[in-house]
Amino acid sequence: MRSSLRTKITFMVVIFSAVIVVTSWILSNYFIEDIFIYNVKRNLKSTYESCNAFFNDNSDEDGTVNSDLYGRIYNPSDCIVLILDRENANIYTSINDESKMMDSLYSLLQTTDKSGVISRSVYADYVIIKNHDETINADYYDLIGYLDNGFDIIVRSPVSRIDSVVVVVKDVFTRIAVGLLVFGSVFILAFSNIFVAPIKNLCNVAKRMTHLDFDVKVPVATKDEIGELGTCMNEMSNKLEMTISELKTANAKLQRDIEQKEQIDDMRKDFLSHVSHELKTPIALIQGYAEGLKDNLMDDDESREFYTDVIIDEAKKMNTLVMKLLNLNELEFGTVPLNIERFELVEFIKNIISASKILVENKDVNVVFDEEGPVYVWADEYMIEEVVTNYFVNAINHVTPDGEVKIFFEKMETDVRVCVYNRGEQIPEADIDKLFEKFYKVDKARTREYGGSGIGLSIVEATMKAHGKKYGVRNVSDGVVFYFDLDANMPC
Repeated sequence: MRSSLRTKITFMVVIFSAVIVVTSWILSNYFIEDIFIYNVKRNLKSTYESCNAFFNDNSDEDGTVNSDLYGRIYNPSDCIVLILDRENANIYTSINDESKMMDSLYSLLQTTDKSGVISRSVYADYVIIKNHDETINADYYDLIGYLDNGFDIIVRSPVSRIDSVVVVVKDVFTRIAVGLLVFGSVFILAFSNIFVAPIKNLCNVAKRMTHLDFDVKVPVATKDEIGELGTCMNEMSNKLEMTISELKTANAKLQRDIEQKEQIDDMRKDFLSHVSHELKTPIALIQGYAEGLKDNLMDDDESREFYTDVIIDEAKKMNTLVMKLLNLNELEFGTVPLNIERFELVEFIKNIISASKILVENKDVNVVFDEEGPVYVWADEYMIEEVVTNYFVNAINHVTPDGEVKIFFEKMETDVRVCVYNRGEQIPEADIDKLFEKFYKVDKARTREYGGSGIGLSIVEATMKAHGKKYGVRNVSDGVVFYFDLDANMPC
């Protein structure tokens, strides 16, 4: 099972947080009570020192002070204080003199010397012990000692106060720790998406680049390492598209150079033979009608105009034939450089159909093209335009009245096959293999009727051979389909 980066980040942070929380919980359970006890003892000591300072600063000449200590000494833990002046039989306290606590403390001070807990012979002025008071039936931390003036002192803090605080603190800490762990897990799971989302976007862009979609770009919104990576990927996309275009051009040129030497001699012979054959008919017509004009064979202006129109029409056909022959000759000899580039095929074909709108309307033909883009291919866009135009015009000229011409795509392994279908008569099987030969015409009378020269399909053949791609024609149940292939993948 694939583990995402988001899951890994969340897992690591949760584990780290859990270790910290568990460690803190262990420390609190084993050491928090010691910390509270230490703090109680420190407060007992502070109260003791405050009492010592109070009696040093406030003694009267007769050695007496007000017996009520409440609010007159520093007592941070609100401890119970009892001070005994044995010599003058004076008692100083911070509580009610008649309370049971007072009796217990007084009794403890009276028995201090007998118990041996502390004596004047030791260097320390006080000790802190934990006592169980039988009178009150409770545990206390007691500071028992002597002031600088010799008064006995006891400062008491109840153990129950510490225990209750420790229980509350442990409970609160446990609840907070569990809550923080749950909240932290949910938060980091959501927060990690801030880092993972740009990486996913980079991955999606890279996948589209592997399919040669170089139009997609990485949106760069930050200046950190991810933003820098996105910028580098955009630059790589541009350079890769340029390199592939150059590579395809180089591959096509290399293949054309290899085949060129083998074809030159045959093309020269074929060219001279076909040209002489095709020019023979129009030259004879021009010569015949020109001689008729010279000999004044026509008696009226209408006949003279007819002769002139025939001469002009045949001259135009000869000019068109010569231009197409020159174009074909350049293709076959490889003197026309290929400019291989990547372009979008759907809009390209739509533009060709739009340019032939007048011809379509004159023939009253229903043209169907339902493909949706984008479909990107690699080829010489100008040459492919002539191939599609030849197929399209040829289909319009051969479609049945009120018939249909349809252009559609077929997906090959690494290519896109462009098909042009026209409803009409099928091509005889004996003529299919010869259809792309120069000057070959299945129906010569009909070809001459719409001005065909027999060169268009030869130009298609030369163009597709220059690209190194398949082309051809096949009969279908109610018509004919001409096709050619275009490269839709990265060159090897």
